[in-house]
Amino acid sequence: MTGDLIRVVLADDHTVVRAGLKAVLGTAKDIDVVGEAKNGEEALALVERFHPHVVVMDLSMVGMDGITATKELVARKNGTRVLVLTMHPEEDYLVPLLEAGAAGYLVKSAADRELIDAVRAVAKGDVYVRPAAARVLAKGLTKKDPHQQDREKFERLTERERDVLRLTAQGYSAPEIGERLFISPKTVDTYKQRINEKLGLSHRADYVQLALRLGLLARE
Repeated sequence: MTGDLIRVVLADDHTVVRAGLKAVLGTAKDIDVVGEAKNGEEALALVERFHPHVVVMDLSMVGMDGITATKELVARKNGTRVLVLTMHPEEDYLVPLLEAGAAGYLVKSAADRELIDAVRAVAKGDVYVRPAAARVLAKGLTKKDPHQQDREKFERLTERERDVLRLTAQGYSAPEIGERLFISPKTVDTYKQRINEKLGLSHRADYVQLALRLGLLARE
């Protein structure tokens, strides 16, 4: 973002709301509202047409909603950043939307006071959230498990499949695992095949890496 005008697209399905937002932004000499959309599809089309720096995006819109449109914009990697402006409090959507790539989150009740600052911050590459949202962010980050997806996949295995995965990661051969679990080596191989299909693994190294991420080897 250079010293030029900040080009903004407003996406909200209420005409009156868009008019109010445009009036607020109109008081800032460095911001230019270049387009208005009533849903996500229109917002995406306007982004392609005008290449705005910021889309001020409502979440609840008829047709393509703001969440879907935000994810699509982020996936396109065209430089346009999304400032979510919604009636929903931060507890509802803040953390997942920031994780999805939104650059800011502002509740509509604070738009008259903070919208201009939020647009400027997002346009220059910062992430904008209200100071009051710090508690929500901290709580969300504390809860976040970096290996949640691995853990969910592991929990879908049967108890016997988990045993085979853990022992394989520890370096035991099929006959050794069979002896420990009182099953045949052929049955061990069958369990491995099921594990590979469920988790997308193919080599013992994959078993080791997964077991390390989940802390399975540290328990021995």
